[in-house]
Amino acid sequence: MDEQQRSLGVLILAAGKGVRMHSARPKALQPLLEEPVIFYPLSAAAGAGIENIAVIVGYQGALVEDYIEKEWPGVEIIWQREQLGTGHAVKSAMDWWKRFDNLLVLSGDVPLIRAETIREMLARHENSSPRCTLMSFVADDPSGYGRIVRLADGGVRIVEESDAAEEELFIQEINAGVYLFDAASLSVVINDLTSDNELGEYYLTDTIQLIDETEGDISVVICDDPQELLGVNTPGDLASASKVLGERIIKSHMQNGVKCMDPSSTWIGPRVECEPDVFLEPGVQVWGKSRLCERSRVGAWSTLRGVTLGRGSAVLGPSVLADSDIGPGSEVGPFAFLRGGVKLESGAKVGRFVEVKNSTLGENVKAMHLSYIGDASIGRDTNIGAGTITCNYDGRGKNRTSIGEGCFVGSDTMLVAPVAMGDNSATAAGSVITKDIPGGALGVARGRQTNIEGWNGRKPAAGGKDSEG
Repeated sequence: MDEQQRSLGVLILAAGKGVRMHSARPKALQPLLEEPVIFYPLSAAAGAGIENIAVIVGYQGALVEDYIEKEWPGVEIIWQREQLGTGHAVKSAMDWWKRFDNLLVLSGDVPLIRAETIREMLARHENSSPRCTLMSFVADDPSGYGRIVRLADGGVRIVEESDAAEEELFIQEINAGVYLFDAASLSVVINDLTSDNELGEYYLTDTIQLIDETEGDISVVICDDPQELLGVNTPGDLASASKVLGERIIKSHMQNGVKCMDPSSTWIGPRVECEPDVFLEPGVQVWGKSRLCERSRVGAWSTLRGVTLGRGSAVLGPSVLADSDIGPGSEVGPFAFLRGGVKLESGAKVGRFVEVKNSTLGENVKAMHLSYIGDASIGRDTNIGAGTITCNYDGRGKNRTSIGEGCFVGSDTMLVAPVAMGDNSATAAGSVITKDIPGGALGVARGRQTNIEGWNGRKPAAGGKDSEG
């Protein structure tokens, strides 16, 4: 990292309640492609190479703090105990940012901003070294945003919509809420902010006019893509941002070789990794830290969360997989459900209406029909017959089932855990296995069949005694 980057900190403002979301959840944690909104500006800042990051929290701040600590270690948390405006938020973090030469301020509700846009802004600021560089965009409908007022002397002022004069409401150049301050200049004016406005808050935007009046040299960078800087304030905004992000992510993967049959019905989360020649059928959703390896295929209407698909593996749709590792050449589905730490070794197959939970299936294991496998370890080349159930719960806790290599589990077998089958052992169809089966043995646990001769002749006629009368 160069000297300019080492002297740079980024402060992300995420203390607001988000009243227009009509939600008890803070706006920073509203879900957007199954990640919280705050994930995106954090990713953009990190992607721009910025290491010194802090987040201002306030409303439901403990929830935001918990997320940051778990998912973004190294990011500092700064509390704004009273939500008195953006200027007050930045002032609350002064002890943190005054150590840097430059301070980048981002809104936590601008999820569409790109790392490339931030890098360009940093470069522009470094080349001209103004006291402040701010970002703007031109909107067809500027409603709800602060306006950039260009002064006759070349200066710049930002006016919030609630305080704008009638003629200022027609200005289409919008404040994006992205600022790059010379930290020393900001420290001079931050204490001069007042709350003399319609909302009674301390506006960070007022620092622009104060710097312009005292030291001048304000630079404005107009962003070419207004979508990047659209704020997320309502459920409708969330839906719009989802659409833009979804299309952006799909396009990026397709440019890298992913084959997508119907991009308009396909959803891929921002943390998903795809290698070339992955094939996605219509209606597929892939979320979390999933990784789809070369030549893997996901069938229509399947949903994957936190899943690794090995090279040449296939999910036949519709199926649902979560927290699972699918080995090369394996096959899952259709109508399969894998969850909670499943691992399939290469060539394993899990078929129709099979649920697997917290289990490992070795190479070439087959469980093709109507089975439940929970808390189990199954060795290579074993066949699981239709209707097999590992009875893993005894009413108090979960117990494990161990099935060795080369075993044959007969249809409709119930394995009452804890229980083990040795290598090359088998069970007879319909058995309830409660004891370990030694290697090479056949486990039979069912009532002996009895055939009653002449049964058909003893059956009463249809309709009973009165049927003839």
